[in-house]
Amino acid sequence: MTGLEAFEALDLRVGRIVRAEPNEKARKPAYKLWVDLGPLGVRTSSAQLTELYTPEGLQGRLVIAAVNLGVRRIAGFPSEVLVLGVPDAEGRVVLLAPEREVPPGGRVF
Repeated sequence: MTGLEAFEALDLRVGRIVRAEPNEKARKPAYKLWVDLGPLGVRTSSAQLTELYTPEGLQGRLVIAAVNLGVRRIAGFPSEVLVLGVPDAEGRVVLLAPEREVPPGGRVF
């Protein structure tokens, strides 16, 4: 598989967080997220974002998520998509997001 083929196999989409709450059963601090992916519907994710974000601050935010990696259960919660981020200088997760408003469900290319 070439690098381009590997990238094309990964399905990255824009989503909007419509609900966020603490994932109190997770071993590491995390939030349960409900992400609206437009035509793909609302999918769930457990994400370790507690150092820089609050549940209230996450609601309504656009994010980039990998949608075709399968489902994992995190402390009993189904994590259907992987919300993407990068570490800052202190190792805290900073969310990846489009730089302007775009419709949920758009594919990254």
